[in-house]
Amino acid sequence: MELLLKKNVDKLGRIGDVVKVKDGYARNYLLPKGLATTVSPANLKQIEKEKIKMELQLKEERERLQGILEKISTASCSISARANEEGRLFGSVTAAQIADALAKEGYPVDKEMVKLDGPIKACGVFDVTISLNMELQTRCKVSVVKEDMGQPEQA
Repeated sequence: MELLLKKNVDKLGRIGDVVKVKDGYARNYLLPKGLATTVSPANLKQIEKEKIKMELQLKEERERLQGILEKISTASCSISARANEEGRLFGSVTAAQIADALAKEGYPVDKEMVKLDGPIKACGVFDVTISLNMELQTRCKVSVVKEDMGQPEQA
């Protein structure tokens, strides 16, 4: 099915793109959420007008995000997690935990913005990609440290 995108869709396309997708994806996701519409001359004209407005808004937004991006690139956060003696975690550090740690330090980051290559399952320092939008990305340092667990004394 061919559709006209009304909004940017990650890994699919940008506003105004005509994309070919499976019928189920279109019916169950893109059309109900208002992300796409059918391809017609009237819809093409309307999307073109909206695209011009969005480009102006995106330019302003990009300048604002660029400032945030520079701050985040110098940021580093520390997350404490339970680990064994060798430094392997009981579980893993998630994107939500990293976003929360950055938010506590004053950086407006959502968990969807944190892009992990794989789960973090060991103590150490990791470079994590923060993606503010499709074009603007940076990396920040995340250090995972062993949580001090109160050891009960043996009698």
